[in-house]
Amino acid sequence: MSILVFGLTGGLASGKSTVAARFRARGVPVIDADQIAREVVEPGSEGLAAIVAAFGDGVIAPDGSLDRARLGDLVFAAADKRRALNAILHPRIAARSAQRIAALDAAGEPLACYEAALLVENNLGDAFRPLVVVAVPLDVQLARAMARDESTEEQARARIAAQLPLATKIAAADHVIDNAGEKATTERRADEVLAAIRAGASPRR
Repeated sequence: MSILVFGLTGGLASGKSTVAARFRARGVPVIDADQIAREVVEPGSEGLAAIVAAFGDGVIAPDGSLDRARLGDLVFAAADKRRALNAILHPRIAARSAQRIAALDAAGEPLACYEAALLVENNLGDAFRPLVVVAVPLDVQLARAMARDESTEEQARARIAAQLPLATKIAAADHVIDNAGEKATTERRADEVLAAIRAGASPRR
């Protein structure tokens, strides 16, 4: 495999999507692990059937799709339930991600970005070097999470607590993008990081 796939991660509502969009605008294909997570639990999928078997019919919305908010309330409140969910999702996400990477490699893409919230938690940071971490202060993270998800502060704190502290992710990073300020500032920093990655990129063999 000759493509170089670098990682992009951060905390809840830290702004990974903003940075990923900037990378896309600069011509870098982005593999979104969250989007893949949605695909592997679509109605009729083995993934959705496995979730229902583990968590019951209560996590199914009236239209037959996964009620992600309901499932989130269950798993973010209990570590054992998070582990059960991860055991269902992660192998399926990994397999489909590998397919996407192989397709980009076959198409001759020299560089791609793998965007995932739990890269460091799942000990995958070294598999996607260089690792880019998007960071914001906790108060900003809380405010953005509450506004984005229409959640209470208690719900937002529970979701943030379910991930590693941002400081731990920053310690694992090769590049850090501070997203606490204006979008234009974040985009300039993203451009700098991408230029550094391209300058140092060497194909994997």
